[in-house]
Amino acid sequence: MKRAAVPSILVVVILLAVGVIAEAQQAKKVPRIGYLSAADPTRESARSEAIRLALRELGYIEGQNIAFEYRDAERKRDRASELLAELVRLKVDIIVVPGTGQARAAKNATKTIPIVMTGLGADPVEEGLIESLARPGGNVTGVTNLGRELGGKRLELLKEAVPKVARVAVLYEPVAGSVREVKELLPVAARALELTIQPWEVRAADDFERVFAAISKWRPDGLYVPAAGQVMRIDQKRIVGFALKGRLPSMYSLRGYVDAGGLMYYGADLADSYRRVAFYVDKILKGAKPADLPVEQPKKFELVINLKTAKQIGLTIPQRVLGRADKVIR
Repeated sequence: MKRAAVPSILVVVILLAVGVIAEAQQAKKVPRIGYLSAADPTRESARSEAIRLALRELGYIEGQNIAFEYRDAERKRDRASELLAELVRLKVDIIVVPGTGQARAAKNATKTIPIVMTGLGADPVEEGLIESLARPGGNVTGVTNLGRELGGKRLELLKEAVPKVARVAVLYEPVAGSVREVKELLPVAARALELTIQPWEVRAADDFERVFAAISKWRPDGLYVPAAGQVMRIDQKRIVGFALKGRLPSMYSLRGYVDAGGLMYYGADLADSYRRVAFYVDKILKGAKPADLPVEQPKKFELVINLKTAKQIGLTIPQRVLGRADKVIR
């Protein structure tokens, strides 16, 4: 009987060893974050770096205890769905997406993998991405900029920077958030500022030249560009070029336009918004469900003025306005 017990003991030892090895392997599993890029490489590099640094402050070091699966949509609308499907097949632990279109594509791609959105100018509730800001429901949470609510403030800043401005052309892509801003919110602000605004729609890339010609014929003294969909995001330099050629003082609701040579931007501090992504990643990796993590609105805003552009179009920005700028591009 004693001899018969030896194999049994050996089996127990083997099972224990297998269990220890399995536990060790499980402990070594490094969470993977799927990251979809939709902007140009320079700006996207700054955004992803902000996330990496914020994660490092929380103890996550890329290549050690966290990994990223980067995918670049190359500013092509049809690429996002394809790349998101790839991330789903890789079974990443979390997907991080910028913009409304990418967030919608991610939600269509998976109902189970947590999605952290950032940089949204549209209302995520109206877009059907979440049930409410306080309790998102589903697998989507993150940060929304709700940029369209700032339209009145942007017009006010444009008027302060260019006191003589009276007629403002509004160039917009008719997606949900922009339509409400242009049709409902901007007219109220314009009346208070004694401005005349004229909206011009762009639905496809082929519309630009026709719309630019119509705007030039109307002879505005300012240009306002709300947050928009993919068509206008892709053609930011084209829009900025039109404003420069027409010597039009311009206000934008996306920071990228000013980096590309536009005159002014006022809106959420995007670097701060991207840093907040790390908060959501940390919470989810520790077991929190996206459905229970409230969607945040911006806490910090910034005014950016491109002084090089002001000089190029022969405009002198009042010192009181320059003094309020968070960043001046010289």
